[in-house]
Amino acid sequence: MSGSTGHRLFIERLVIALIIVAIALLLWQLRGLFMLVFAAVLVAVILNLLARPIRTRLHAPAALALLAAVLIVTGAIVAAAWLLGAEIVRQSETIRTLVPAAWQAIEARLDGWGLGDAVRQWTAGLGRDGVVANIGNIAMSVGNGLADLLLVIVGGIYFAARPELYRAGLIKLVPKEGRALAADALDASGKALRLWLLGRLVSMTAVGAMTWLGLTLIGVPSALTLALLAALLEFVPFIGPVLSAVPAILLGFAVGPDKALWTALLFLIIQQIEGNILEPQVQQRAVDIPPALLLFALVAGGVVFGVIGVVLAGPLTVVLYVLVKRLYVREALHTPTPLPGEKAKD
Repeated sequence: MSGSTGHRLFIERLVIALIIVAIALLLWQLRGLFMLVFAAVLVAVILNLLARPIRTRLHAPAALALLAAVLIVTGAIVAAAWLLGAEIVRQSETIRTLVPAAWQAIEARLDGWGLGDAVRQWTAGLGRDGVVANIGNIAMSVGNGLADLLLVIVGGIYFAARPELYRAGLIKLVPKEGRALAADALDASGKALRLWLLGRLVSMTAVGAMTWLGLTLIGVPSALTLALLAALLEFVPFIGPVLSAVPAILLGFAVGPDKALWTALLFLIIQQIEGNILEPQVQQRAVDIPPALLLFALVAGGVVFGVIGVVLAGPLTVVLYVLVKRLYVREALHTPTPLPGEKAKD
């Protein structure tokens, strides 16, 4: 009798283990979907940031405030395209024309150092085995990216329309005794995410303005387009500023080596200003994430989720950072620690 009971317990534990493994594999396969859901949450947070003052100051219904927020975002994009679209297209064409000339100038200098042939062989192999060989995959990726973007926008609008519905649904997944704590943790992470997004917006605006002014003074072509690129890529910490500097430096080479040197110096100065002056002021009212933690989060996001993981690593790290502080450091370890928007306690 005891033998059959032990055999039954073994079978039950084996089945439970197999179910857990199956769920883990399913979650791994759906990791890309989770990132799309999180991106939709970011869209919802941005829309609610715009809708909140309309709802509170004008006493407008929630649905009307959300509609106004959607119209504001859409109108801003349309207005920017109307006012700056022709100039951006013209400058983009200038970039497309001058970048090859800039690369030829770099190759000429590399020839003087005896490195020209090696670089040419490497770039030729890259073009033959990379872009040319995978042009179909690239086109498919672009199409999938546009479909994902549409899904994120529509999902974000749905989330923004009924945030309390989805919040309540998440809390109901937690046992009753832990629901109050789960609600508090969700509220803390949501507040941190809003503050982080506001801080990023300030940094992106400042970096874009300084880049445009600096490149204009230096005399680098397509300063406006390069500044917009720098502002957008500022959303991705560490990697974004480096990527935005590459085309600007190449265009500087097209004008002259001295322009390239001044451009590189400009981006270095802007990052020093942003990192040592602007960012500390912003983070006093936002979320101060340890730089090393954010750096490794970028690497982990790229390894696990790909490009979208790198783009969303910053806000995802903010949410996880706050949840760990609230649920583990405060609740499990009983250690006082400040959360975003709170004053530090002694």
